[in-house]
Amino acid sequence: MIETVITIRNAREGDAEGIAGVHDAAWRDAYRGLIPGRELEQMIARRGPRWWHSAIVRGSRLLVLDFDETIGGYASYGRNRVPSLHFGGEIFELYIAPEFQGLGFGTRLFDVARKDLAGHGYASFLVWALADNERAVQFYTKLGGKNIRQASERFGSEIRARVAFAFD
Repeated sequence: MIETVITIRNAREGDAEGIAGVHDAAWRDAYRGLIPGRELEQMIARRGPRWWHSAIVRGSRLLVLDFDETIGGYASYGRNRVPSLHFGGEIFELYIAPEFQGLGFGTRLFDVARKDLAGHGYASFLVWALADNERAVQFYTKLGGKNIRQASERFGSEIRARVAFAFD
């Protein structure tokens, strides 16, 4: 019998390469056709292993989904970046590698991030998603998120709507 261990844990310095790989694949999968191609590739290029290593070393709240030493997803989170929205925390990013999507791992990663936010005094929090990213909108709605705000974001010469989901 072969046994594979799947864990959700805090990121370690050696995870930077794996997180960058998930970031690249998940962003291309999620945003191709939503974010103009050149801008998308520039955004991805800025988040290579060196960037993730720096985030880990700085102590950023960063969880990884570890499939027997292979990074299959990540979540980054912390204090809400929009204080005018009266929620303590924010999940900045939550991405699962395309080959691991649809298996419930996103929900598990979300739940662990939510518990850690609450443990640090952030019982209420936000998550932003592009309004046209139907998978993300459905995911956060299914988890109980309430659409509380719309804003826009510029990608090159194009503007896209984004939605804030609130969780209490």
